Amino acid sequence: MAAQPDTGAPAGDETDGTDEVADLFRALGRQIKVARERAGLSQKELGDRLGYGEETISSVERARRTPQPELLVAVDQLLDCGGLLASAAEDVERAKTRRRVRHPEWFRNYARLEAEAVELRYFANQAVPGLFQTQDYARAVFASRQPFFDEETVEQRVTARMARQELMTRWPPPTVSAIIQESILCQPFGGPTVQRGQLEQLFRMGRLRHVEIQVMPTASEDHAGMGGPFTLLTPKCKPQVAYLEVQHFSRLITDSEEVRVLAAKHGSIRGQALTPRESLRLLEKMLGDL
Repeated sequence: MAAQPDTGAPAGDETDGTDEVADLFRALGRQIKVARERAGLSQKELGDRLGYGEETISSVERARRTPQPELLVAVDQLLDCGGLLASAAEDVERAKTRRRVRHPEWFRNYARLEAEAVELRYFANQAVPGLFQTQDYARAVFASRQPFFDEETVEQRVTARMARQELMTRWPPPTVSAIIQESILCQPFGGPTVQRGQLEQLFRMGRLRHVEIQVMPTASEDHAGMGGPFTLLTPKCKPQVAYLEVQHFSRLITDSEEVRVLAAKHGSIRGQALTPRESLRLLEKMLGDL
């Protein structure tokens, strides 16, 4: 199968929101700003108290990103909003489900398969896999892309990536395993706050029953993954496929022999990496060292 042009795949999705949804997010952003200013806090100060980055607070107030329900509840409690923001959490969840995700044509086959996946396996040596990324980390990924995306496109890509992560919390969830190069975790990509948030996210997700995270140590003398990152995906009642991407080009692999070779390679990498338990201990140590 020939390579296809990529825009940050596999999370290169594009999203459209209705005017009603956009109006809701703008209204909530304004309410957060009013409550914050009434409390005499800067965006950075509010973010620090809640465990969010300044850019996250700024983007929510400007309606450039979805005001997640947990953020609304946290702001409501901290700034004593009397339940005004917390009560909107259900509205936000409904609005998120109304958003229509429009995938680029080259990505649609993979997106359909991913939505029905019963198993996902990742090997990542360039960036944290998209389904594990925080919003701030994803934003840093798309903002650093060259040629550059404009701000609107960056926000569309981030929203689409977060929407795809919903499959991680569905029931029954897919079985997910990720082998991540240690150097990715050590790099303060997007800044120290973004790095910490991403490590915390990985630590939380690595403790879920259906998720296994393994770290490939930088000091390892054996490494079967030098050919680059890849994804193995098993849809329900369908053969396993593989997905590759490099330098904004992507390839969905359905040939059974090519998939078999990558699956064998994944098995070798998995055996060379730290165990899931060892990897969680390493993540915990890295968080303690920050």
